[in-house]
Amino acid sequence: MKKKFLSALLCVAMAATTVLAGCGDSNNGGSSNGGSDGGSSASGDENTLTVWCWDPAFNIYAMEEAAKLYQKDHPEVTVNVVETPWDDVQTKLTTAATSGNYDTLPDIFLMQDNAFQKNVISYPDAFTDLTDSKIDFSQFAEGKTAYSVVDGKNYGVPFDNGAVIACYRTDILEQAGYTVDDFTDITWDEYIEKGKDILAKTGKPLLSCVSGESDVITMMLQSTGASLFDDEGNPDMVDNEALKKVMETYQELIQTGVMVEVNDWDQYVGTLTNSTVAGTINGCWIMGSIQTAEDQSGNWAITNMPKMEGVDGATNYSNNGGSSWAITSNCKNIELAEDFMASTFAGSVEFYETILPKSGALATYLPAGDSEAYAEPSEFFGGDAVFAKITDFAGKVPSNNTGVYYYEARDAVGTAITNIVNGADIDSELRTAQDTVEFAMQQ
Repeated sequence: MKKKFLSALLCVAMAATTVLAGCGDSNNGGSSNGGSDGGSSASGDENTLTVWCWDPAFNIYAMEEAAKLYQKDHPEVTVNVVETPWDDVQTKLTTAATSGNYDTLPDIFLMQDNAFQKNVISYPDAFTDLTDSKIDFSQFAEGKTAYSVVDGKNYGVPFDNGAVIACYRTDILEQAGYTVDDFTDITWDEYIEKGKDILAKTGKPLLSCVSGESDVITMMLQSTGASLFDDEGNPDMVDNEALKKVMETYQELIQTGVMVEVNDWDQYVGTLTNSTVAGTINGCWIMGSIQTAEDQSGNWAITNMPKMEGVDGATNYSNNGGSSWAITSNCKNIELAEDFMASTFAGSVEFYETILPKSGALATYLPAGDSEAYAEPSEFFGGDAVFAKITDFAGKVPSNNTGVYYYEARDAVGTAITNIVNGADIDSELRTAQDTVEFAMQQ
């Protein structure tokens, strides 16, 4: 396949990606069938699997291709894919669990990674324990798998890759006398020093982010192996040395002008496509937004993110976004559902090679990273084999404990960093953030 064609397809498939939706969302309902109309809940037919997921160009497409692959050896099996926006998946799951009636659930549904632990802990009777199934979880990136692990048990089959990448405009770096190699395997202290030099020489910051949001903070924090919660699920912000170091680094990025804050997502993407900044750090899905600037083809490169200096366990790797598949307790043929997942999303390099060109769905299934499709160079990103590189990054991401109140904690930290940037004391703000989450947990 031609490099330019592959790059263009990735751009189209990923351009509408959002951080938390794990590569896309949809507001439209309806059904996309692998051979049957079926209902929206689990089928009574033991040879039919009903699946809920969103995004026709990404998740639904991947599931339909998985069905085609499985049907080669199991022609009697039908996979009924019902397009269901993420918000609807969450609402329907909550309604089923609170009413105690799980008959409305499908056999399989897609779950945002950052919501997975919360839902399993809150509604344990809705999920099937996959720990002792045919699925080999050791074949996935550990950090990705951890999102769907509760009390040492596996409840999700990892899917799309949210591994963090650092993207740089190589032409701007060159103006300042740098290459992307100068930003590979570096620390945040080195990043800031180089960033100040580039800002002075070109007038362009290295990084941008949305004001009041905590994505940069959580990416930094996960790269150290730390979390906003302890192992028991309690808020862990006060006296969290890794988090404090992250907050200090964020503050320095702003104060030095190496990072600029903008008001919303559209403005953030604009900083990348309009050459306002010299780079970005985000989940790998950001490549889709970057590639909308077709005139910049060949002037971008990716590498790993900086690591936090002076923090035990710090790495150059993190994650942001992504989703995993769950088999519900309402599944009428759990053995079939497990075998289907083990033969496709959790066991087939061929499957991931099939969906990569059209959807840009980068796997966290590690064996896929060694395939020829993943070695295909990207013209937009300087001829680099970016797919294989990102898969390698994903295998090095530290695990992250999200817990039940992850979103509340993210919001509290986002408020804290806004106040810190405006001059507030870091320790006081972390105490307030923890108090906020603890109050929410008591309601």
